[in-house]
Amino acid sequence: MSDPQSREHLQVVAGGVLPADDWESVYRDHVVPVYRFAYARVGNRPDAEDVTASVFERALPRLRTGATEAQMRGYLFATARSVLAEHWERRFSVNELPEDTANPDQDPQPEDAHDEWVDTVLSGLPGNYREVLELRFLRGYTLKETALAMGTTVGNVKVLQLRALRRASKEVEP
Repeated sequence: MSDPQSREHLQVVAGGVLPADDWESVYRDHVVPVYRFAYARVGNRPDAEDVTASVFERALPRLRTGATEAQMRGYLFATARSVLAEHWERRFSVNELPEDTANPDQDPQPEDAHDEWVDTVLSGLPGNYREVLELRFLRGYTLKETALAMGTTVGNVKVLQLRALRRASKEVEP
């Protein structure tokens, strides 16, 4: 939507909601950057395509007329971050046993099962990957705190975290 005429057209449309025929131009102008953003975070084509599709499916009906190019792009990337968070939550969620397979004589201990699963995943990782995930996600350290604890830079922590998450996701795939 770098064309100023198209932005003017968006501002005069009645109702405040982006009409369906303008969705195509928004999609065409932003699909590649959103896909690249998703791919850089999930590391594979099928998931990046799914995330990108979900971003536009969720964002396009809510886009408003009169939004600047920067606002539109910002909204799409904010939506992408939300969709990516949901993607990783689904990827790393612990599946519970169906009720009919649970032993009624035993008290279920979901926290113990979760802790065991986390320990299993982390034990399959190299030391620095395990450390960065423990600090960031189990102890809740910020990037800066993690860098200080590991004696490295924030940039290196980001790289280690991404690599560790990718490696961990391979550990849990069936």
